[in-house]
Amino acid sequence: MDGGGFPIDLILFGMIAAFLVLRLRSILGRRTGYERPAAPISAVPPGPVAGVRAEPSAPVSARTLPDPAGATGQVLLRMRGIDRGFDPANFLNGAEGAFRLIVAAFASGDRPALHALLSEDTYRSFESVIAAREAANHKQVSELRAIHAATIEGAELTGNVARIAVRFVSDQISMTEDAGGTPVAGTDAVTELVDLWSFERDLTSRDPAWRLVAAASA
Repeated sequence: MDGGGFPIDLILFGMIAAFLVLRLRSILGRRTGYERPAAPISAVPPGPVAGVRAEPSAPVSARTLPDPAGATGQVLLRMRGIDRGFDPANFLNGAEGAFRLIVAAFASGDRPALHALLSEDTYRSFESVIAAREAANHKQVSELRAIHAATIEGAELTGNVARIAVRFVSDQISMTEDAGGTPVAGTDAVTELVDLWSFERDLTSRDPAWRLVAAASA
């Protein structure tokens, strides 16, 4: 591109970030429900993102809700008492969509998208890893092959602040490459990963979005 050319790459990155933010709000942050039925449902992967390989069509994941009579189920019922639009099955649909978006945004180093999806503390943790990766001139390569299961593992309600823990079982290729494309961490083999992610939201807030507040490998 010559010196007078318009920065098309900046426009494309901006469009990608906007798409991720809008997709998350459409699947995880609507106060009155979701566009898709609760289950079963074919997960819709995000559009192509730099640094993330295109994945094949993903099978429907097994989604497990807690027994309404159990301790976690009772907490979810209390959440619905505060926000009548809250539905655990629809939440789980959205959580799976958020999982896909966050994995993609982290791999591509898309800071604006991550900032919209994560709490401030969690964003700082993710951003520090991205910054270290960039300083080393490394690239994260991720391929989310399938999500086999998404399960609500626990729920907490502190005042009006709700937190829900979701266990994801997925098949992924995840590795870090150096500038020459040589793997320095991870593997290009498909590996089953188990992650426990917690999402949080003030149920009385006008902001309908649930945000990731904790992520750990189980």
